[in-house]
Order: sequence, then structure tokens, then C-alpha cells
Amino acid sequence: MNILLTGASRGIGAATLAALQASGHNVAGHSTKGGDGRIAADFTNPEGPRALWEAALEKLGTIDVLVNNAGIFEGVDVSASDDEWHSAWNRTLTVNLQASADLCRLAIQHFRQNSGGRIVNVASRAAFRGDSPAHWHYAASKGAMVAMTRTVARGYAAENILAFAVAPGFTVSEMTEEYLTGRGGEKILADIPLGRVATTVEVAETIRWLATEAPASATGTIIDVNGASYVR
Repeated sequence: MNILLTGASRGIGAATLAALQASGHNVAGHSTKGGDGRIAADFTNPEGPRALWEAALEKLGTIDVLVNNAGIFEGVDVSASDDEWHSAWNRTLTVNLQASADLCRLAIQHFRQNSGGRIVNVASRAAFRGDSPAHWHYAASKGAMVAMTRTVARGYAAENILAFAVAPGFTVSEMTEEYLTGRGGEKILADIPLGRVATTVEVAETIRWLATEAPASATGTIIDVNGASYVR
């Protein structure tokens, strides 16, 4: 399969890139600055998603799967100024949600001309249980991503356009050391019945399966990868 993967430079994205390539798939990886064969695109720029799509299409010839993994996790306190508050919300929603929506739209247009395709969106446990008081906007962006995924699944399944999402909890990619040592790590681990955070390899394997092997009837599925720290 030919796959476009955003946010492929580190963490979950890098692990997903490795998993997909190891399975024999052709992957156009993306990062903000590019390098190491990745396509550069800045998602704070409204033109970034389309520029990435066109570059990936040129590289791959056709695209069978879109994996929206790129995202940011930046805090803002309720005591921030109005300008700081609005800027934080705008930046997070632009990168985490709008860019993914733009790419989903382009993918659907392309898939309609090529007998279907798959979309995998990387959401978060925060979409369902919320996040810290400094991350309203992050939780909101991921909750919206889940709603978007379900809408795409319901709206385009008849055209063999399938949509799935993964909802990780804490992973090694989220600066685990900082979380586990500087923010009450014992309490965080106590909240995870499995007793540890998820690895990027575990999340990547879930993405790989959804992108390439999951049955069509599973479209609309959101898979939790959080050690049972939140169950639905």
C-alpha cells in the first residue's frame, strides 16, 4: 500500500513509519521541517496540508491510506491573557484538527477516484476523559477528531472509504520522564491498571493494523491504547 503518514519524525510517528515500512508498504513520511526523506509541511500554515498532499501524491503516484498523527501538546493556563488564551486555542486546533480535516477532505476526494481507501486518525484518551486544567484545547481537539472520524466512517463507507482512530493514553513519546518524575508519576502509574505507560511500538502496531488489515466492517472504530486507565 501507498501511505501518507504525518508527524513521522519521532515518538508514535517514527514507530509507525518503521512498522509500516517493515511490513513492505511505501510510506511518505511528514514532519514540519522535513529531512531524512520526510516531506516538510508546516500545519500552522493553512496551505500546509494541501502542499503536503500534493508532494506525497507526486512521490507515491497514488495514496491508499492517510494516517493523521501530527499534533502538538502545549499548555495554557486560565489566568493567561485573552490574547495568549486565544492564540493557544487557535494554534492547537489548527495543527491538531484543521490540518487533519483538510487532509481527510483531500483523501476522500482522491479515494473516490480510486475505488476507496483508509484513514487512521491518532486521537487521545483525552477525547473521552478530558485532560489537565492547562489542556482544555488539546482535549477539545482530540474529541473533535473522534467525532470527525465517526462522521467520515458513516458518510463514506458505501464508497469503500473507511475511517478509524486510535486513542492512546500516556506513551513513551510524551516526555514520559517529565510526567513520571516531575508531575506525580506514582499517581499517574496508579491510575493505569496495567502498571505502565504504553510504548510507541504498541500504538504503532495498532495503527499499522487499522491502516492495512482491519476488516471493513470495523470502520468507525476507535481503539483505546491506555492500559485500561480509561475504559468505555
